[in-house]
Amino acid sequence: MDTTENVTTRKSQASRIKKSNFVSFISRFARDPLGLFGLIIVVLMVLSAVFASWIIPYDPIALDILHRLEPPSAAHIMGTDQLGRDVFSRVIMGGRIALKVALVSISMALSFGLVLGLIAGYGPPWVDRLMIIFFDTIRSFPTIIFALAIVTLVGPSVNTIILVVIITTIPVYGRIVRAQTQSMKNNEFILAERAMGAGMPRILFVHMLPNIIGPLLIIASMDIPAVVTIEAGLSFLGVGIRPPTPSWGSILNDGYSFIRNTPWLIISGGIPLILTTLGFTFLGESLRDIFDPKLRKDV
Repeated sequence: MDTTENVTTRKSQASRIKKSNFVSFISRFARDPLGLFGLIIVVLMVLSAVFASWIIPYDPIALDILHRLEPPSAAHIMGTDQLGRDVFSRVIMGGRIALKVALVSISMALSFGLVLGLIAGYGPPWVDRLMIIFFDTIRSFPTIIFALAIVTLVGPSVNTIILVVIITTIPVYGRIVRAQTQSMKNNEFILAERAMGAGMPRILFVHMLPNIIGPLLIIASMDIPAVVTIEAGLSFLGVGIRPPTPSWGSILNDGYSFIRNTPWLIISGGIPLILTTLGFTFLGESLRDIFDPKLRKDV
């Protein structure tokens, strides 16, 4: 009977601790206006991407030459482009594509970089040296130049942009994970696990991974604007998302061609990029301040 009561008491205490930690997290987050602003922007961007098909008032690729280059109005919130397409609809659908490219490429690069970094940091010295050579070789190429070379070989598409981002981002996460793993491999709890006969997979993925993944996810969230910018830049140059698929970069390209007469095009394509960069950056910095005790403003 006493054992049952003790178990119940422990569960209730654990539940109260979790609730207290969550409330503390929300209160600290609410005290940071920039972090709250970033969270709102990110949530709105995700919702607009998920429900884009229900939000857009017009088909983003439908032509309407009779109403080309119309200024913003009640019928077209952001005006129309040189082919009469509704700019607001194209911005919303372009956000879905940008978020898809960013999330897919960052998640895959993070997964590969995490595995390679763990192996490099915990494995024998010769494996570490090979991984460093691999990372340095990839990072020696400028991202845009490397992207242009890949696009020339396989052609422009969403998958090509995702491939470019994955290849060029793996070394970034791999180096971070390698450094964290090397700093932890001689800790007492790792040495104790090794002495008890724990294998390399258990040590890496059960004991080291939980201590590494938190800061890495924050870094990944702050890398999303960079990926969105790469996608927009390649599309602006005409080697990214292929027309007529909407993209923020292609909207900027169209706006640049008619900037003297129709400035709303370039404004409509530029504002989402600015808000995305600010939103994810502010959110990432706020999460970093909350989870890293050394950076908390209330300590």
